Amino acid sequence: MTVKKRGMVFVVSGPSGSGKTTLVERILRSRKLGSRLTRSISFTTRPKRSGEIEGRHYFFVSRQDFKRALGEKKILEWTDYLGYYYATPRDFFETQISHGKNLILCLDIKGAARVKRAYPRNTVTVFVLPPSLGVLGERIRRRCSRTKKAEILKRVKLAEKELRSASKFDYCLVNEDLNKVAAELKTIISCRLCKK
Repeated sequence: MTVKKRGMVFVVSGPSGSGKTTLVERILRSRKLGSRLTRSISFTTRPKRSGEIEGRHYFFVSRQDFKRALGEKKILEWTDYLGYYYATPRDFFETQISHGKNLILCLDIKGAARVKRAYPRNTVTVFVLPPSLGVLGERIRRRCSRTKKAEILKRVKLAEKELRSASKFDYCLVNEDLNKVAAELKTIISCRLCKK
């Protein structure tokens, strides 16, 4: 009887506006890697943004449903980001990797650390850096054009703090040119999947 190898987990992290979600979307659309990776979809209590699709970008849940799932231990890792909860569903995650499927996730720094601690042999962490704090601030302002100025300032301040954690990740990529950084991330993932 052959034992199926557990899947790999690629955690892409970085501050708000670093481009991590865009990078993961690119990887999932690529011909070479898209079929070899499954996106882990998080729960969130924040309101749906324009263009977001339930079950594709997030599972949008109430705070009450979130707390119930947390109490029932259905959550692998979670965070409170600017007053909203975000979490990785435990059952989906564990089912996928136990069946040899490879997962890719966008997580905050604490979430990345929790997954790495829980699955150290299977997890590869990648931190996406902006070219500068000025560029990051501009990206946040553009992306959150309808967001209150106070919340934008909170995001920028939090991003400055998060940048100090970059050295704790397996890889750090500077997102100055999206095509270049996407190619670098594809190389990292391809190399790690070859070793599997």
